[in-house]
Amino acid sequence: MKTVFFSIFMALISFLAISQPPPTKSSMEVLEGNKVKFTLSAPEARDVRVTGEWMQGYGSISFENGVMKRGPIVSEQLVKDETGLWTVTLGPIKPNSYGYSYIIDVKDVPHGSLNRVWYNSPTLGMNRRMLVYTPAGYEKSTEKYPVLYLLHGGSIDEEGWTTMGKAHLILDNLIAQGKAKPMIIVMPNGYANQNAAPGEGPALKNVEAPGMAFSYGAFEKSLVNDLIPFIESVYRVNSNKENRAITGLSMGGMHSFNTTLNNPDLFSYIGVFSAGVRNPTPEIEKQLETLKASKPKLYWVGCGVTDPLAYTGTKTLVELLKKHNFDYVYRESEGAHTWFTWRVYLSEFAPLLFK
Repeated sequence: MKTVFFSIFMALISFLAISQPPPTKSSMEVLEGNKVKFTLSAPEARDVRVTGEWMQGYGSISFENGVMKRGPIVSEQLVKDETGLWTVTLGPIKPNSYGYSYIIDVKDVPHGSLNRVWYNSPTLGMNRRMLVYTPAGYEKSTEKYPVLYLLHGGSIDEEGWTTMGKAHLILDNLIAQGKAKPMIIVMPNGYANQNAAPGEGPALKNVEAPGMAFSYGAFEKSLVNDLIPFIESVYRVNSNKENRAITGLSMGGMHSFNTTLNNPDLFSYIGVFSAGVRNPTPEIEKQLETLKASKPKLYWVGCGVTDPLAYTGTKTLVELLKKHNFDYVYRESEGAHTWFTWRVYLSEFAPLLFK
């Protein structure tokens, strides 16, 4: 008998823009004949649908004047019983590994645009690729926008915050609900020895050097010297400290931490997701004092309590901030080193920006 294998990449609930959605419990069961039963407990929901990679048209995109446009979401309706349990049985589905999402009480909101953009980095000696989100209405507006630099973690690339983090959808909803200001989001490749996600750029040779890969240094210099000037020369942005924010997850959190320590007057809004400091040095403490003196409007730290990679370092960072009487926000949540945690953090961090 054939078996259908499913991988849960995310449980993308349509309350993306809401910090504390109604509690839900879900399950997926493979039945005879390669049929699959989806079950979700959501008593307060009014509409529940499931979408997945096996569906024809899933994730379809098109390009209009060089701008990527997303197609309509392909989904199937679940049926609610008297206990608040939603179910649907689909198939047969061809055996494979699929990601799927639940969509709950979605409202049709204006969508921004995602662009894959190449820019020159003299600091790294190469052309590099990034994703740039512009909010709905940007193309027809003359307004200048603030910018959030959103950095990925290790073993990910510039596509991660959209393919897995759904940053563009989170911001679409937050902006539509008036919970976040319209902003541009810049998502570069955080590995200084890469020009782009695998398969998206020419192969590079002889670019390994200290600080070029997972270790830190070269990327941050390129961000400050090359990327920010490019964004502020090409896009309609407010090019001052009060209109710049930076955050990242894991490795990207360390990039955010290091960049702001070394450039205390560059960003007014700083976030560190699931990252921290393991061995504070006198130099770091001195830099923190300088950063504090620059009076950033927000320093936001978050980590899951069951995160084996980052929790200890995050707590050390928080204690260091306390020691220096640094004004900060600390968000400790259930969860581990996962996209579920980081999507929630972005949905909470973004509404605090550019106030």
